[in-house]
Amino acid sequence: MRPRPSAERSSPARWRQVLLPFLLSLFRGALPDQIRYSIPEELAKNSVVGNLAKDLGLSVRDLPARKLRVSAEKEYFTVNPESGDLLVSDRIDREQICGKKPLCILDFDTVAENPLNIFHVAVIVQDINDNTPLFKQNNIDLKIGESTKPGKTFPLDPALDSDAGPNSLQRYHLNDNEHFDLIEKQAPDGRKYPELVLKHSLDREEQNLHQLVLTAVDGGDPPQSGTAQIQIQVTDANDNAPVFIQDVYKVSLQEGVPLGFSVLQVTATDQDEGVNAEITYSFHHVDELVEKFFNLDKRTGEITTKDNFDFEIANSYTLSVEAKDHGDLAAYCSIQVEILDENDCAPEMVITSVFTPLPEDSPPGTVIALIKTRDRDSGENGEVYCRILGKAEFILKSYSKNYYKLVTDGPLDREENPEYNITIMATDRGKPPLSSSINITLHIADVNDNAPVFEQVFYLVHIAENNPPGASIAQVSASDPDLGPNGRVSYSIVASDLEPRALASYVSVSAQSGVVFAQRAFDHEQLRAFELTVQARDQGSPALSANVSLRVLVGDSNDNAPRVLYPALGPDGSALFDTVPRAAQPGYLVTKVVAVDADSGHNAWLSYHVLQASEPGLFSLGLRTGEVRTARALGDRDAARQRLLVAVRDGGQPPLSATATLHLVFADSLQEVLPDVSDRPEPSDPQAELQFYLVVALALISVLFLLAVILAVALRLRRSPSPAAWGCFQSGLRSKSGPGVLPDYREGTLPYSYNLCVASQLAKTEFNFLNVTPEVTPSQDLLCEDAAWLPNTNHEGAGVPFASDTILKQAPPNTDWRFSQAQRPGTSGSQNGDETGTWPNNQFDTEMLQAMILASASEAADGGSTLGGGAGTMGLSARYGPQFTLQHVPDYRQNVYIPGSNATLTNAAGKRDGKAPTGGNGNKKKSGKKEKK
Repeated sequence: MRPRPSAERSSPARWRQVLLPFLLSLFRGALPDQIRYSIPEELAKNSVVGNLAKDLGLSVRDLPARKLRVSAEKEYFTVNPESGDLLVSDRIDREQICGKKPLCILDFDTVAENPLNIFHVAVIVQDINDNTPLFKQNNIDLKIGESTKPGKTFPLDPALDSDAGPNSLQRYHLNDNEHFDLIEKQAPDGRKYPELVLKHSLDREEQNLHQLVLTAVDGGDPPQSGTAQIQIQVTDANDNAPVFIQDVYKVSLQEGVPLGFSVLQVTATDQDEGVNAEITYSFHHVDELVEKFFNLDKRTGEITTKDNFDFEIANSYTLSVEAKDHGDLAAYCSIQVEILDENDCAPEMVITSVFTPLPEDSPPGTVIALIKTRDRDSGENGEVYCRILGKAEFILKSYSKNYYKLVTDGPLDREENPEYNITIMATDRGKPPLSSSINITLHIADVNDNAPVFEQVFYLVHIAENNPPGASIAQVSASDPDLGPNGRVSYSIVASDLEPRALASYVSVSAQSGVVFAQRAFDHEQLRAFELTVQARDQGSPALSANVSLRVLVGDSNDNAPRVLYPALGPDGSALFDTVPRAAQPGYLVTKVVAVDADSGHNAWLSYHVLQASEPGLFSLGLRTGEVRTARALGDRDAARQRLLVAVRDGGQPPLSATATLHLVFADSLQEVLPDVSDRPEPSDPQAELQFYLVVALALISVLFLLAVILAVALRLRRSPSPAAWGCFQSGLRSKSGPGVLPDYREGTLPYSYNLCVASQLAKTEFNFLNVTPEVTPSQDLLCEDAAWLPNTNHEGAGVPFASDTILKQAPPNTDWRFSQAQRPGTSGSQNGDETGTWPNNQFDTEMLQAMILASASEAADGGSTLGGGAGTMGLSARYGPQFTLQHVPDYRQNVYIPGSNATLTNAAGKRDGKAPTGGNGNKKKSGKKEKK
């Protein structure tokens, strides 16, 4: 065959230039939303396809944040994260990817995050002439009978060229000869087949072997070619060739047919007889895939399956069958097998992005994952829909094409569910449908959204006093369900009813454990209760906190012994004594032991006991009141002076006690007691003697000073021309009465302050209280002056003359200070003398005591007080005189008795327990350094 002119050789290139833009225009119309590129195959790795970021309208500066990447099953391309260029990442062989398709397109997606976008990209792979046409056999042997008529054609095996389009196989050439020519035919699949045509009859005797060269040329620039040697042997005549019933067969098969399934049986007939009529069937010029899936019986012509079909790989097959007799005469037919799709492929899901862990405060609609679905089936069998199994907190939203977004549908709480296992199921619409599922584990990140919570709403702590410093007294505990620093709790004291400066010296709290420590030993008598506000604070940002109140009650311990308030020693340390009328009847209230205990409760419940008595059975002592009463009348053999040793015990365990000594003198008046006291010999105690001498010296100095003052006043009055200045002296008293004026006992000699008058008519000096009426003693027998007592310089009885006859009388007692039995202060008054009564109302009694002492001190200061003025009144000793203020009285809410009176306050003045008072009732006197026997 003659070579074609050069103009014909360049025609494929021009045809390609015209066809390619036309195909691209068709492609653009089919995919309007895609970014399209065109590249030749076999580009080197990292070759630039195009600037994808620029074509997508993305800024190069945003590329690191957007995380632009390629999402495909097989990544032939990658994106440069810095420049946004689309680069070739793997070898691209068009023939391997697209085979014989006229248009080879690589379709893939690119994903950009923050925000999430998906872009569709299509890359057209252009063919290059990188494959040479090759014949299946380099040597072709043919046998042609000599009787073959000219014009008979003999099909030859076509050459194979993997290139497509203009670069594929274009034409065949046959070397010049006189017997054969070459024609090209095109199969239904578009491939070109060469056929050898007999131009002239053959003569085996003339030439029995012909050798030809068949050349296949592609349309590349420059073109490439391949050759095959054809060897023709001229045989004896076989007049009839096999003939097929039909030239083309069409068959449809389900892709799920079993192995060995009979597809078709082809039949050819030969009119020859004998050996020339025996036909053998074989595949003629078929692909390897045909031989893989189909089997042909050489004798029967039956075609069966030998492998499972996959519609997704190939949906049709073309088979060419040759029927040849023994004379090498052959006939050919074509079989077109169509594979019908079945729903045999389950949907597939690919997770392209998962955003985990997810903060628990993420709003509804937050994207959790991006899911891509695909199904290799076609039609309804390939339509996929997705759903979530359970988990109402999440929903699926269709995003783009085959993409779904998994988003939140409500608030999340890590404390309830720290993680979620989300199952997503994809199902196709085939019959029956197929499905598949994937699991996504979503971890929830913690946010500081929970404040600490204390185990108790209020803490109440009891602690005994005298605790060791540093001891743990309580522990507060708060829990926080958050994680890490958000759930790490520290404790601190933020408020207290204690002084802020003193708080640190009382208590502290451990910041880690919440243990509250006592920094000092507590004293119930000083601090009975206090309250703290403890704060629990987590370490989150911002931190959350909670407060709780903790109240500490300091319990009482028996650490204070009773303290005896009465009887007490005088200002000079001398003991006091109480007088008892000789005619006192049984039950007469002599005095009362008053004691207090700084403790509280049962530890301050006092009881009184007689430890020692000089005359047992003469006096009784109230167990709870401390009242000393006569148990019987005074006998002739009983001594006038009695001594009682009383023990005061509290109710603690073990109990604490104190003792008090009572000196009691039986006398009808105070005048009877004084001479006896002065005449009794003192014991030879050097210390007592020294104190006695000091008292005597002090008394003498006081008397001399007083006499000097009186003499000076008298001399000045005598020189005065006004006789009225002497009007205050009584003439009757200047005569022979000569009263002796005793020293002022308010200097400390007696325990009480008394205003005394001396009766001039009595043979024996006698002291009486100034509550006597004028009828008892005549006015002329009394020396009284409201300013002061005037001393008499004559100790033998000569008195100082007075210039006035008027006697100033003492005012009557103030009845405002007389109380009823129900109003008596102290245990004896409040309990009505009940020996086994309940615990008294100490607060009420103490307030009455304070008010009475204050009023007593006020009246004593202005000289008008009636306290100590007579029997039945509240006479106070010098210890509780005007100089004694409330600051000397502790706030003891215990048994209360008003010192200075030997009688409980009665309903009427001058009465005690319903008996008339005698002249010396309730008088108190100092017994000196030591009571005289």
